[in-house]
Amino acid sequence: MMIQLLKPEFDELIESKDWVALKESLQDVPSVDIAELLEELETEVAVVIFRLLKKSKAADVFTYLSTAKGLELLEVFSKKQLSDVMNNLEPDERVALMEELPGHLTQRVLNTLHRDDIAQVLRLLGYPPESVGRLMTTNYVKVKKDWSIDKSFEHIRKYGQTAETVNVIYVVNEQEKLIDDLRLNQLIVADPKSYIRDIMDDSFEALSAFDDQEEAVRMLSKYDRVALPVVDSDGVLVGIVTVDDVLDVAEEETTEDMQLMAGMSALDNVYSQTNMFTMVRKRVGWLILLFLGQMFTVTAMAGYESTLEAAAVLALFIPMIISSGGNSGAQAATLIIRSISTDDLKLADWLSVLKKELMSGFFLGSVLGVMGTIVLSTWMVLRGDPFSFIVFMQALTVGTSLVCVVMFGNISGSMLPFIMSKLGFDPAVTSAPFVATLVDVTGILIYFSIAVALLSGVVL
Repeated sequence: MMIQLLKPEFDELIESKDWVALKESLQDVPSVDIAELLEELETEVAVVIFRLLKKSKAADVFTYLSTAKGLELLEVFSKKQLSDVMNNLEPDERVALMEELPGHLTQRVLNTLHRDDIAQVLRLLGYPPESVGRLMTTNYVKVKKDWSIDKSFEHIRKYGQTAETVNVIYVVNEQEKLIDDLRLNQLIVADPKSYIRDIMDDSFEALSAFDDQEEAVRMLSKYDRVALPVVDSDGVLVGIVTVDDVLDVAEEETTEDMQLMAGMSALDNVYSQTNMFTMVRKRVGWLILLFLGQMFTVTAMAGYESTLEAAAVLALFIPMIISSGGNSGAQAATLIIRSISTDDLKLADWLSVLKKELMSGFFLGSVLGVMGTIVLSTWMVLRGDPFSFIVFMQALTVGTSLVCVVMFGNISGSMLPFIMSKLGFDPAVTSAPFVATLVDVTGILIYFSIAVALLSGVVL
């Protein structure tokens, strides 16, 4: 909102090239708003504005830029600008950038870093992709248990300026293994002459550097922390992950799940930065698969061609039957996928979910079935068919089919995510279109099987 209010003023200053006034105006503008301004400017002008910012703020602004805009600027930055930005980024931000860089820029960026920073980046890049090790920062404050509170505060004042956060202070032993974490307020209220060991409880929660990044999202949410320590396989403290780091991960994971649930492969980048050919490639495979799946629906219907000839009115209600099953299946799949993603449900909970969805499917189907029987009987009478036993049985066929198809949709939609998880796939792969296609095929079989059972000797 702030940038929208100030944009006319900035545009005027840029147009008149009043860089002194612009520099003063930008001092109190949040970094995220400056990044939003730069996104709309030509690269040559954006580079000039970068020169007006303090080094630390310029680096902060850079972290809010889109990947495409960031790469544009890196291409034209002077060596000094590149050095200022890269050396003021947090370690995890450097790693995230290095993962995106094209080959010709990688070495140029590495050449601007200090030797220790290069070693740090390469070490973090050594962790598996999508792991906590790629996400963590190595800027944190650690103390020893035999330090006094006074000495600990001297240490915090000395190194806290460069730390990602000082809300949590980490206690390590002589081998640098994590043995406790302390909230800053614990130190503040402690006797200055007491020792760290006096306020320790030897209890902490930590992430492994090799954990998936989704685990960091889950742990921070579960324990309501602003930061969590990261340890290696030997328990040595190697970094921390803060809540602002995982917000982007949570957003990316949610976006990926939504795309998978829509029946397509997850995009590698945001929509606005994905070209048409990549978009087609990500979507066409699923569309072909779902199209071929619908061929089973055609095959199922072909098997009941004689039934359709004898009772052509049944064909009118096919879309209603299969869409009701598909809708209930999509609802169940969405609920279960989200519950698995948030750890509300475990794989071992499949039986209780099956029982719940079986009963809820029965009640949902019964509501639709009773309503369908009444509505369709009325509809056939209103269109000119006299009410008769045949009309009632045809409506009852549709109503009974609704009960069974909705039940099947509920069961398949709820169980497929468990099956996919058990097989090691993302449960979101059991997308709504996939469930709908499955229910289409089985819905036809259920519908016509019930029609044969109820209408034999009546109209068949």
